[in-house]
Amino acid sequence: MELEGTRVIAADRATVWDHLNNPETLKACIPGCEELTGSPEEGFEAVVKQKVGPVKATFKGGVTLEDVNAPDSYRIVGEGKGGVAGFAKGSADVSLADAEGGTELTYHVDAKVGGKLAQLGSRIVGGFAKKMADQFFENFKEVVEGTDA
Repeated sequence: MELEGTRVIAADRATVWDHLNNPETLKACIPGCEELTGSPEEGFEAVVKQKVGPVKATFKGGVTLEDVNAPDSYRIVGEGKGGVAGFAKGSADVSLADAEGGTELTYHVDAKVGGKLAQLGSRIVGGFAKKMADQFFENFKEVVEGTDA
């Protein structure tokens, strides 16, 4: 499943880039994130609780940053296991560009799920994934703009 979108964030590119690499910002922005440890250089470990349709799960997994081109773009690659609920894995290409009023953040997500999650059907899982991506980037925008204010 693929998702893409853009957001204009009222902050300069260096500030947005710093937040994209800040574990505290990322933890605050990931819906259901209970724990996030690590660093951009070595990768992050996360614990995220979510409910997808009738399936509730706690996902534990890792995230690494690849193809880092500071302060313009990177690729986030992650995988989480949710026990009997199944797994989720995917990647997101994130790029930044100067825009009127701040920085334009563009993302392209490619995600896959397996196990019970995959049995829910693409409509439910696709809707959930879109909601999660939208919520993450809205939260991110609020955190970055709130910090600058």
